[in-house]
Amino acid sequence: MHTIWKGSISFGLVNIPIKLHSATEDRDIKLRSLHKECHTPIKYEKVCPVCEKELEQNEIVKGYEVTKGKFVVLEDEELKKLKEIDGEKAVEILDFIKMEEIDPIFYDRSYFVSPNEGGKKAYSLLRKALQESGKVGIAKITMRSKEQLSVVRVYENTLVMETIHYPDEVRGTGDVPNVPEENDITKKELETATMLIEQLTTDFSPENYKDHYRERLSQLIEAKQNGEKVVTAKEKAPKENVTDLMAALQASIDSTKPKKQRKESKKKTTTKKKAQ
Repeated sequence: MHTIWKGSISFGLVNIPIKLHSATEDRDIKLRSLHKECHTPIKYEKVCPVCEKELEQNEIVKGYEVTKGKFVVLEDEELKKLKEIDGEKAVEILDFIKMEEIDPIFYDRSYFVSPNEGGKKAYSLLRKALQESGKVGIAKITMRSKEQLSVVRVYENTLVMETIHYPDEVRGTGDVPNVPEENDITKKELETATMLIEQLTTDFSPENYKDHYRERLSQLIEAKQNGEKVVTAKEKAPKENVTDLMAALQASIDSTKPKKQRKESKKKTTTKKKAQ
């Protein structure tokens, strides 16, 4: 399993060297955008619309838009100074809480945690302590230049770290439009709805749920491939500037003419002018 981050978890005086591995994967079928006429994949280029030219990476800077069309420019060096010196490699558990206190709306991404060299015993200690207490750890971690909150918990005998949103990143429910107030619901309606919920209640088994769209899309692609309905993108033809080519050829011919011939040509031209 690919390692995406190396560092350590600390709680109290205990320090655990760890590695993080992505716990989930995107299984979506990726579709490319093609030119309908020649089936060539479309390029998305970084182009300045004012200068009308494609930009190199070293020509691009970060900026924050304060008002429409006005920006505060932030240099890479300035952004680097804002990072904590040791923040990149440290995960500090700040508190321990009950997992049910965290609403699922706060969860972002999940990562498996494995012990790095020399960290197996401390890893096992934290895992056992979390299992016995029924608690999870609230920690801070800096990943991809961003400081994030995270939850450290046990999942099937493995520690898992799940990044969570800060409170100000979760929008208030008061901003949701058209949410009805308490309406007049009859006792009979409520009993019927509750009965339906009871009838559909079961144990959660993730394997019972599938992405049917992805399955159908995969079958369609396979059917088209087996039926040889596969298109080939056209290769880009080399550009030829006919005018420039002719000019270059003529210049080459002129430069290789014998000197005598060029002198005679000049004499003829001078004689004609005198005769006139």
